[in-house]
Amino acid sequence: MSAHELWKTAHVLSAAIIFGTGLGIAFFCWFGYRGAMRSGDIGALRSVLRLTVIGDAVFTAPAVAFQAGSGAMLVRGLGWPQLSDWSVAVWTLFIVAGVCWIPVLCIQAYLSRVAKRVPSIEWLPRSFHLWFSAWLALGAPAFAAVIAIYWLMIAKPLAAA
Repeated sequence: MSAHELWKTAHVLSAAIIFGTGLGIAFFCWFGYRGAMRSGDIGALRSVLRLTVIGDAVFTAPAVAFQAGSGAMLVRGLGWPQLSDWSVAVWTLFIVAGVCWIPVLCIQAYLSRVAKRVPSIEWLPRSFHLWFSAWLALGAPAFAAVIAIYWLMIAKPLAAA
């Protein structure tokens, strides 16, 4: 396997980690939140939020950092201009995803801290639920941007430009 093939394989694997972890965390957190609200189980909510924060820290954050570096190396290795239409589109979407995802990380940590401090679901402040809605609202465009990046990586519609 050539160095380029090795980088490309690692790049695709890290993209899969971002996609899979993002989808998994969204599913886990959304249904965990809904279930805890229905059952009134603050312990379940605490666990879901704690594991959501850990999942992003352990899996998503390192994969995102690797994506940036490996993507730049692959573009350079292919001899493509760093400012081609394709590269600008990919980096723009990467930044859009990041601009949404970084607040999501902060919201997750906040929600986890709040849930840890209250004695029961009933004690959660109204702002907790509003922040959870913001978490969902920011996650949707971040996820859409990741899907668009996948499409650009596979189709390369602007790569020759």
